[in-house]
Amino acid sequence: MPALRAFIVEDSPVILENLVATLEELAQVEVVGSVADEAGAVRWMSRDPDASADLFIVDIFLRSGTGLGVLQAAQKLGLRARRVVLTNYATDEMRRRCVSLGAERVFDKSRELDDLIAYCAELAEGTDPRPAAAAS
Repeated sequence: MPALRAFIVEDSPVILENLVATLEELAQVEVVGSVADEAGAVRWMSRDPDASADLFIVDIFLRSGTGLGVLQAAQKLGLRARRVVLTNYATDEMRRRCVSLGAERVFDKSRELDDLIAYCAELAEGTDPRPAAAAS
């Protein structure tokens, strides 16, 4: 079974390294790229929006720009890949903003990492993960 192709937008090298290792080991995810800022993410998405990745995992606070800008650009590009947010700032308001910009789910880095891994594993297996309302 081919792995789920994921692109990660995360500015912390430690979090990125741990996330890549965990997803590749536990969830049949192949991380096909990563960047630490909004501009890099937009450039990457713009190259070939439909073939680049199956899933984008986006942090809100980046080295420059924001994950909200990444989500907005993905909407404008008509990106068909699923988009989720992994952040330390998963307030109710931020969750609403992310969903309004096309994020399927918002995961809290400190409390919902296992939920993200389970979500990715379900996608990799071809199962449609539970909607955000049922999972929260």
